[in-house]
Amino acid sequence: MDDRKIEISRADERDIPRIGALLLQVNNVHAAIRPDLFLRGGRKYTDEALSRLLHDETRPVFAARRNGTLIGYAFCKHETHDGTNEPRHTTLYIDDLCVEESERGTGVGRALYKHVLAYARMNGFYNVTLNVWEGNSSALKFYQSLGLKVQKYGMEIIL
Repeated sequence: MDDRKIEISRADERDIPRIGALLLQVNNVHAAIRPDLFLRGGRKYTDEALSRLLHDETRPVFAARRNGTLIGYAFCKHETHDGTNEPRHTTLYIDDLCVEESERGTGVGRALYKHVLAYARMNGFYNVTLNVWEGNSSALKFYQSLGLKVQKYGMEIIL
């Protein structure tokens, strides 16, 4: 048996503790880049919010496992563009993708992304989008290596 094999499926309630640990890791990456917007040691979702999210069919969460242990996730969100000022279409937005620090560079993120693309194609989405924080150069390089291109720029001024 190949102990390096990655299995990807929908996350469920049993995954909440590991997802919580990974949420902390990704939050701390963001806190290092933008301590004005992210609190070190925080998490994007509470366990209760995760539980609700895992049952929302418009917000699929995919879990990557190796030997039964969750080592990465991809939070996604269905977005419908109603055709008011653009052609009617649906987007699958990757709200968050994280791989366990010790597993980065082993193909887990790539496998998760390919799974998300397959899900999007199978469900008739027009495109897949995501955001990368300025300063997160490793994430930017990773997504560029997968073929993603800049769609738009988000800009700010701190007052």
